[in-house]
Amino acid sequence: MKLDYLLLDVFTRKRLTGNQLAVVPRADGLLDDEMQAIAREFNLSETVFILKPQVERNTAAVRIFTPYQELPFAGHPTVGAAVALGLSSRASAVRLEEKVGIVTALFEKHDRRSGEARFSLPRLPARLASLDDRLGLAQALGIEVEDIGCGAYRPAVFSAGVTFHLVPVRDASVLRRITVNRLCWNDVFHHEHQSAYVFTLTPDENDNDLAARMFGMGLGEDPGTGSAAAALIGLLAEQAPLASGQADFILRQGHEMGRPCRITLQLRKENDVLVHGAIGGDAVVVGEGVLDLDD
Repeated sequence: MKLDYLLLDVFTRKRLTGNQLAVVPRADGLLDDEMQAIAREFNLSETVFILKPQVERNTAAVRIFTPYQELPFAGHPTVGAAVALGLSSRASAVRLEEKVGIVTALFEKHDRRSGEARFSLPRLPARLASLDDRLGLAQALGIEVEDIGCGAYRPAVFSAGVTFHLVPVRDASVLRRITVNRLCWNDVFHHEHQSAYVFTLTPDENDNDLAARMFGMGLGEDPGTGSAAAALIGLLAEQAPLASGQADFILRQGHEMGRPCRITLQLRKENDVLVHGAIGGDAVVVGEGVLDLDD
């Protein structure tokens, strides 16, 4: 069995930056353990498998795997899959069947190897818990207790399909100083996936509003995490200075790793209730090949 694959850099227009993604465009017939083994072989943060949709009016079904597990939803595989499908079909929108639900992504082509995708969240972020152990958070991240918090933002656990511990810190210099303490990590970040999304406001930076780093999920540090950005929309909505209306943000991630990513976030509230969330970004094809799985 031979399978074509694409390699994309996501949340960037510049090759060899952003978050890497493997896409297997015609994955029908693969068993779950075969998809997991292929994702482990690529050893990227995620590999996405594109299959025929179960419902005819949808564009494709999508399965998302890290090297260790399947995810019901992830942002950079969704953007990458939408761009790959848009480039091959010239469609301006694609409907993807994901484990979390139907995701409709709008696609805009930049050139024959790159484009942009934006999609509404199939599940709005929900607050799961507060994180009150500031000393534990500081110890796990190798920073000071007084570094925890940014303006009105306080640590909390949110999920828009995948659970993240959201930890605001004082400024971008604190982000740069983070040193993961594995000895206490799982005790502090004890919710599903043990992953922490550490973020701050960036009022002194011209190109973005927020900066973030993501640690956990067995990946070490991830350069661009759309599902975490989706969860962050929930915390942003709580503090957004509007009862009804729309707010847009640009978030940078991966700069400390040398893999800069740019993620767009959007939220809309009605009567002080979050009713819409969306994320998006660019993606560019950097390579393609064939998996030779014949015995």
